[in-house]
Amino acid sequence: MADMTKPGDTRPLFKTPDTTPTIYFDLAPTFGVFSGAIQIELFARTLTPHPDGPIVTEFIGAAHLRCSPAAAARLRDAINEVLKMFEQPPQIGPAAATGRLN
Repeated sequence: MADMTKPGDTRPLFKTPDTTPTIYFDLAPTFGVFSGAIQIELFARTLTPHPDGPIVTEFIGAAHLRCSPAAAARLRDAINEVLKMFEQPPQIGPAAATGRLN
């Protein structure tokens, strides 16, 4: 990855190690505040087949999200911006040229 900073730039450098988890969730049914920290519980839906035939649907804990109010506001803003992307029509352009025809 190229260094995107310029001399005198005071923005922090963001790094993503290979060990950074990806969190998938289906709902955030519980939330609260404790000692000034925002707490949100994230759950994912699972389907478990049983030997006798029925499939059981369960929601299991995926993550415990904890952050400051300022971080929560930034996360909310990021989510709002990405949801706006779904409101835009898909960008379909001309096919890129791949070279010269023989």
